[in-house]
Amino acid sequence: MSFIIISSVLSAQKPIEIKLWPNGAPNDNNLKEQKENGPLYVAEPTLYVYPAENPNGMAIIACPGGGYYGLATAHEGHDMAAWFNGMGITYSVLIYRMPNGNNEVPLSDAHQAIRIMRGKAQEWKFSKLGIMGSSAGGHLASTAATHFDETTRPDFQILFYPVITMDKRYTHMGSRNNLLGENPDNKLVEKYCNEKQVTPQTPPAFIMHSSDDKTVPVENSINYYMSLVNNGVPASLHTYPIGGHGWGYRDSFIYKRQWTGELEKWLRELNK
Repeated sequence: MSFIIISSVLSAQKPIEIKLWPNGAPNDNNLKEQKENGPLYVAEPTLYVYPAENPNGMAIIACPGGGYYGLATAHEGHDMAAWFNGMGITYSVLIYRMPNGNNEVPLSDAHQAIRIMRGKAQEWKFSKLGIMGSSAGGHLASTAATHFDETTRPDFQILFYPVITMDKRYTHMGSRNNLLGENPDNKLVEKYCNEKQVTPQTPPAFIMHSSDDKTVPVENSINYYMSLVNNGVPASLHTYPIGGHGWGYRDSFIYKRQWTGELEKWLRELNK
């Protein structure tokens, strides 16, 4: 999987930085520094929050992709801030830690981000909090949407060309190997096959994918969508004939006007 590790770019406003674990994280990935050609070292996992000036009652946590090895924080993260703020949505980008041998690390960061955002709901005037992710970040978002307790359940999920399954027939092997290792046991594989973890309590989903995606096969989204439908979970699936992988908020994706328009409509309906 190709990705770019990029720092924050100019957006709606300067974001508020919130450290996830100011007193230390409850788990460790044994990454102490960034090494050449090694996984991204995130010293302090952080939420970058862009509060909406005219809040409509919704907030989103975005999880950039990068194969559980790095983070594409611009076109799958910060670049969308002004657009979501313009809809009245408080938007945040989660800089989460790489697993590096500990599969629990990314999800613990996502869960903590949800708790932190919930704690700010009154201040930022929202009642519905969604999780969003692209590619491997889509796997993290869908994991948060299928593995939760009463304090960490998101109210909705938005997935860009997500890795959903760990099934070798359809998964992105780089993401699988980075999350689970090269020889995981079957129970661990099953746990992170999120199409198998859907229940009627899974939150509503908006899913996007390109049919010609050679990096993360479209079956990831299709099978997840069908599992949602079969469990009575409201779901919207949008597939585009071309586009490949990793388009995010880039203007070069020829269906950008279509997906942005459809997502805006979906969010308006969800917020009624």
